[in-house]
Formats: sequence, C-alpha cells, structure tokens
Amino acid sequence: MTTPRVKGYSPDVIAHDDPAAWPAALAVAVLLTFAVTATARHTMQRAGALWSAALDAVCLPGPSAVVITQDHRADAYTMPSLPGRIVISHGMLETLDPRGHHILLAHEQAHLRHHHYLFISLTHLAAAANPFLRPLAHAVDFTLERWADEHAARHVGDRRAVAETVAKAAVATKETRSHRRHATAALGVLGRGRTSEAVPRRVAALLKPAPHNPPAQLAIAAVLLAATSLCALEAAHDLHEFLELAHTR
Repeated sequence: MTTPRVKGYSPDVIAHDDPAAWPAALAVAVLLTFAVTATARHTMQRAGALWSAALDAVCLPGPSAVVITQDHRADAYTMPSLPGRIVISHGMLETLDPRGHHILLAHEQAHLRHHHYLFISLTHLAAAANPFLRPLAHAVDFTLERWADEHAARHVGDRRAVAETVAKAAVATKETRSHRRHATAALGVLGRGRTSEAVPRRVAALLKPAPHNPPAQLAIAAVLLAATSLCALEAAHDLHEFLELAHTR
C-alpha cells in the first residue's frame, strides 16, 4: 500500500532513502529548537544593545567624534554608531601623559575604523546558536583588542609605550573603581566586560616583536575556508537532489 503524498512529496521515498529513528529525530528537534530560541534571544538583545549605543552616541554633547567627560574615574570606550563616538574621562586623561593620550585615541579609533563591534556581534551570535563556539567568541574578543593594540603600536612606532599605556589604564581603572553605565555594545581599552585577566597577555604580546602573517598560515586558513564552503554546497546539492527524487516519485 502506497502512503499518500504530503504536499507533493512521497513519504515512502523519504523513509526508504533517508531513514531516521524517532529518538534521533526527537533529539535533533530539541537541539534545533534550543538553537533557534537562543539565536533569536541573542539577536534581540544584541540589536537592543547596538540601538542603545547608537542613541547614547547621538546624545553625547558636541559634534566631535571624541568626547571628554568630567568623570574623575579612569575610563575610555567607543560607542558604535554611525559614525560612532569615542568617550574618554578626565580621570583617564590625568592618568596618562600626552603620548599615552595619542595611544589611547589610536586604540579606540581602531575599534571604530574597522567596525569591531560587527565581528563581536557575529561571533557571539554563532556562540548563542552553538555553545561549543563560546571559546571562539572569547578568543575573538581578545583578538580584537590585540588588533587595536597593534594599530596603536604602528601609529606611534613604540610597542613598549603602548604596553605601558594599557597597563596604566588597567591599574587606574581598578583603583578608581570605574563602572560602565552605558550600552553593553561599547568597546573599551580594557576589552569587553573589564576582562582584566587578558591585560597581562596583551602587555606581554606588545613587549615582543610585531607579529606577522606567514604565507603558510594564510594558505591553511584559505584551504579550510574553501573546504568548509565546498562541504556546505555539497550538502545543499544532496538535499536538493533528494527532495527532487521524493517529489517526482
């Protein structure tokens, strides 16, 4: 006896060519539901954070991209928006010398110029869908701060000075007990969420020679990206052929 077709597809063909035990199907359905729910929830939270940051940036006084606040607590951060604003407290300026001011500004400008908040949004969205990617999201957070550090080092031409500035900013922030009261989408010189444990690693990296990208590493990354893309295309092609088969029989 032939099973009636469902919306033009033959359940007999589907069951014969792509059998799936109901426990496995149930487990996949639960995981998929969890992933979709977590992704939607994170997307709404992130969109709200970016919108709040954009509103805060617009409401900051003055037309300049750099805003100096009278807060005595040491703080410096970037508000993602169009085009974005850099906020530096009076307490942070008092902590650093003029060269440190240039380094701090170069660091924050790197966050704006290279749209680092987009990298963070995408990686944390992926981590929300797949919790196994959370270490990758944290690694991206750290790498973006290193990116901004290296940008500042190239700007001033002195890696040790950048390392000293990052260390001074971390100490001053801890001593003045600065707490952010702005949108969580903001990026600061000490990274997201005041992750002070990453500061020693950044300082140690700045005290070493500038990193470089060997052609072998770039080639490996390109091969992995190509292989991943080919696997995704092959899976999509197989699914298309299977659905065509189920539809024609």
